[in-house]
Amino acid sequence: MVKILLLSLSIVLAVETQAGVIKGLITNNKGEALPYATVMIKGTTNGTTANANGVYQLELPAGEHTIICQYMGYRKAEKTVKVADAEQEVSFAMEPVSMQIREVVVKSGGEDPAYAIIREAIKKRSFYQHQVKAYTADAYIKSQFKLRSTPTKFFGQKIDREDMGVDSTGKGIIMLSESVTKISHREPDTKLDVISSRQSGGGLGFSIPVTISFYDNNVEAVTSQIGPRGFISPISENALAYYRYRLEGSFMEDGKMVHKIKVMPRRKYEPLFAGYIYITDEDWRIHSTDLMLTKEYQLELADTLIIRQTHVPVNKEVWRTKDQVVYAVLKKFGFDLAGNFVNVYSNYDLQPVFPKGYFGKVVIKYQKDVNERDLRYWDSIRPMPLEKEELRDFRVKDSTAKVQRDSSRSRYHLDSLRRKPQKVKVTDILMNTWGHNWYFKRDTVIASHSFSMRSLISALSYNTVEGLAVNLQPSLTFSLPGNKRLQMSNVVRYGFSNTHLNAYTFLTYGGSRRGRNNGNIWTVGGGKRISQFNREGPIGPVTNSLYTLLVKENYMKLYENWFGSLGFHRQFPSTLRLSVNALYEDRIPVENTTDFVLFKNEKKIFSPNHPEELAALPFEREQVLTTSVSLSYQPGQRFIEYPRSRVAIGSKYPTFSVMYTKGFLDADFDKWKVSMRDNMNFKLFGELRYNLSAGGFLNDRAVSIPDLQHFNGNRTFYNIRYLNSFQVAPYYQYSTSAKLYATANVEHHFNGLLTNKIPLFNRLKWHLVAGSNAFYVNRDNNYVEISAGLENIFKMIRVDVVAGYQSQLPTRVGVRVGFGGIIGGAFRIE
Repeated sequence: MVKILLLSLSIVLAVETQAGVIKGLITNNKGEALPYATVMIKGTTNGTTANANGVYQLELPAGEHTIICQYMGYRKAEKTVKVADAEQEVSFAMEPVSMQIREVVVKSGGEDPAYAIIREAIKKRSFYQHQVKAYTADAYIKSQFKLRSTPTKFFGQKIDREDMGVDSTGKGIIMLSESVTKISHREPDTKLDVISSRQSGGGLGFSIPVTISFYDNNVEAVTSQIGPRGFISPISENALAYYRYRLEGSFMEDGKMVHKIKVMPRRKYEPLFAGYIYITDEDWRIHSTDLMLTKEYQLELADTLIIRQTHVPVNKEVWRTKDQVVYAVLKKFGFDLAGNFVNVYSNYDLQPVFPKGYFGKVVIKYQKDVNERDLRYWDSIRPMPLEKEELRDFRVKDSTAKVQRDSSRSRYHLDSLRRKPQKVKVTDILMNTWGHNWYFKRDTVIASHSFSMRSLISALSYNTVEGLAVNLQPSLTFSLPGNKRLQMSNVVRYGFSNTHLNAYTFLTYGGSRRGRNNGNIWTVGGGKRISQFNREGPIGPVTNSLYTLLVKENYMKLYENWFGSLGFHRQFPSTLRLSVNALYEDRIPVENTTDFVLFKNEKKIFSPNHPEELAALPFEREQVLTTSVSLSYQPGQRFIEYPRSRVAIGSKYPTFSVMYTKGFLDADFDKWKVSMRDNMNFKLFGELRYNLSAGGFLNDRAVSIPDLQHFNGNRTFYNIRYLNSFQVAPYYQYSTSAKLYATANVEHHFNGLLTNKIPLFNRLKWHLVAGSNAFYVNRDNNYVEISAGLENIFKMIRVDVVAGYQSQLPTRVGVRVGFGGIIGGAFRIE
């Protein structure tokens, strides 16, 4: 009898929990699809979002449910359905909302009624920003990049459309991913657990939900790269100074009046939105948004960015974002690229209980099986149906990737890799890095050893010591068991004027225990080489060659040395970096051997190779052994934890470094240095970057020129070491072995502040940058320079005018050109 009762109960429960699927099309009353419309189960925040074609799909437990459909500018619709195991079609034809246009007479000096609504929303902004102290939610993210047009050539090079994943017409999806992430928040901390993620063809794709909050005064739209200053919210504390508003009308929804307000920037070239914001009456909260950014309003790296959000009630007091769609468009160099990022939020819990220590240094964590889910899983959890083109992209690219993975384990694939010719063209040898791979099988995977050689053009340089020099750099990399590698970096250098051959090798062994950036790296090297007296190399070979040949200025000062070195480096999980090095040098003085220049100038002569500023300090052949240890640490570091690795993503605190060096044999000194550096983003007011240091010699009984403290000077037009140099200072004028010195490099990037207010000039999007570099040794040995310039010229170039006030020389003014801006900033050396 008990068994019969249990069997009956299990049958009832199975029937009750049986799920059915409803699907349909969401259109307006003209039959036009409404993309990304919101569909919810009444009384919950659970539901789905339609795709770009207005098609939705929703899985529901058996029983009666009321389905709500809403879309900005349309009347909310409800339908009651009885769900069984059979699939049902439930479509919606949405009616435009009946706007109540209030008859308002605006007298001279009066204002649109939208301003009164916005003022109330501004008053409530901070309350809603911090209303929810803790919550959890699930987020489904679908990201897609599609090329709508592709050129046949790019900078003269033919484009292989098949390799890009587009069809013969230049159209197609080049990136498609979807993921499910659990969001956990407790002020001020947020943690993201990526449950599952996949990208067509393999990989994790975009799996981090970017929740844009217009309750923040300063809104970061997707990434800081598209707007370094952030963007001013239409309801920020000072929004009335930046925006004009117009009430388009009001409508009733669920017994609540909703106001549609047009948002209009007062001025161009400010970081501002344009579009519409919907505000509910009486409680003055955001109902939904349809806002746009363009290049005219300080949008970078894209032409247009549209942000659409729908907010829904979680309970009577709290509303949260239900879905967010971000559209991006970029047209450049013949490419027409469009992207969309869809976030669908569900299962809000406003009273979560977090275990002790839940919020720590790991802010984003990927589950171990994050990309191992099958198609049945994705079909069961995906809250919005894929479009036909997306289904095809997943199917084709996943199948191709599977074939490649399977074949990569086969003997046939190994043989085909070995047989495949690796042609080396003459142009590669002259202009490009070239090489060769040797493939072999280790366990179940194919590994390879490799050879590479830098181009011959990059190997050529000219200086007054060697004349024309050829600096060949062949390297070999060996793949070793245990995810280790051995790299052999070789240099063979010959000077045609002094006929000296120098050659040396560095061996680097290491790697990390798979998944953690805390592996040991050992380096051993030796041979004969030519080095600058300042080991930081303040002037590069290309710049020195140009100045030597064209204007008869030999700024690079050199010495030769037989050397042997041993180094150890370790990065700990906390991002503490430890380096220990020992270097032996048999130092050999060298002299100028040529005075050849392209343009004769009898009024100028080359300076001696021995730095003139240090003429009183002799440099003779000597043997020196130095040992050094350095530590670097950034407290408060946060991490992304992948299944097999952990990556640091920054901290709000500075990076601190300390270094100690001891000299032996012909040298006898003890040298120390501490430093602190940071980048501080003040959003609308720009970004401050600084590098502060202090150091000195505890003992300076025997200090040779290479061991002095050198301050990186610069006498050329070109500079990229903005926070580690003095832009118009001599190279060796201030070198010292003093007991104490201090340096400061500070610069402020205005990122459009001030320059965006200059008519016509603001169209260029060139940004003001100002800075100062200084060091102090004593009253007779000190230096300060100030600079002002423009960056983001063509997104890459920076030009500064610098005035240097020098204790032992007249004031010097110079112009410096380097990299700076949205793209050029990546080429800086700091």
